[in-house]
Amino acid sequence: MTTIQAHVPDPLARQLAELAEQEQVTVDQLISIALAYQVSAWRQRDTVAGRAGRGNWEKFDRAMAKVRDVPPLPGDEK
Repeated sequence: MTTIQAHVPDPLARQLAELAEQEQVTVDQLISIALAYQVSAWRQRDTVAGRAGRGNWEKFDRAMAKVRDVPPLPGDEK
């Protein structure tokens, strides 16, 4: 496991300590969870952006043209 040192504003550190106590975990565990969540969100954003860049509006329009023009089934109106 790697040790990382970071400078955190005092108000944030206090909130972090309070939350860790509330959740009955260590501050280190809470920071690891939060960091993993944020890294995952950033990677997901990059993945979605990459996939969007490969999109093709002409192919989308061709696919949508194949969809039948019928009213929605009862209960699916919204």
